[in-house]
Amino acid sequence: MPPRLPFNALSSLACTAALTLASGNLALAGDSVDYQVNGESFQGYLAKAEGEPRGSVLIIHDWDGLTDYERQRAEMLAKAGFDAFAVDLYGTGNRPAETEAKKAATAALYEDRERMRQLTLAGLDQAREQGASQQTVVMGYCFGGAVVLELARSGAAQDVQGYASFHGGLATPGGQGYGADTPPILIAHGGADTSVPMSEVAALSEELEGAAVPYEIQVYSGAPHAFTVFGSDRYRERADQASWSAFHELLERTLEGASPSNATGTGSEG
Repeated sequence: MPPRLPFNALSSLACTAALTLASGNLALAGDSVDYQVNGESFQGYLAKAEGEPRGSVLIIHDWDGLTDYERQRAEMLAKAGFDAFAVDLYGTGNRPAETEAKKAATAALYEDRERMRQLTLAGLDQAREQGASQQTVVMGYCFGGAVVLELARSGAAQDVQGYASFHGGLATPGGQGYGADTPPILIAHGGADTSVPMSEVAALSEELEGAAVPYEIQVYSGAPHAFTVFGSDRYRERADQASWSAFHELLERTLEGASPSNATGTGSEG
């Protein structure tokens, strides 16, 4: 068995991985996965763990669909020893570039939440059909973060051990709520986010407290909406590193195979 590393060493390795990705040095070694949902075509992305898997992560894309950003995050997780599958909620070839097209794509799913949940669960099923580990943490960015919480509230996903939303929408639609058996939730939020106000952060905290759901909310000063998006003018390295480290803590706490003794895969990225 490899020597156990203290968690502060793990956090440092995770941040090294983030810096490696930000500089564009992480090659895409995974595979595109074509699959069908009720006769519709979708294309996800699978990056298998290096070595024995420590669990799996389902990645939900932001409003421009599954792009190299989600693929690269999947590669980071694979380097850290996790099977990672980036789900496609828009359909093969639908990767909107213009703002209005992005708004239309997200609105279609916000207005049909049953379809939103169905497509997310289909992605989770597809990940497992491709051999990803059964024990899973679900994470997402921006629009994907809102989808993460939609899935958490539904209670429909099997063998999900935790949820993480990065600068995602936090409001709970009328008629929905969190069950007391909801797995742990991590919220990573920018203090300078003008798209998702702090009032929604406070409201979610009160809601989760009332439902006795285990949760952690981290707010990063000076970080705007989309603070994790590499290469953009919104990117904030400190907030990105801190949120990525917090996410790895969630993985360590919730996935059975995610012991610190298996963490050396992360260090290979630097």
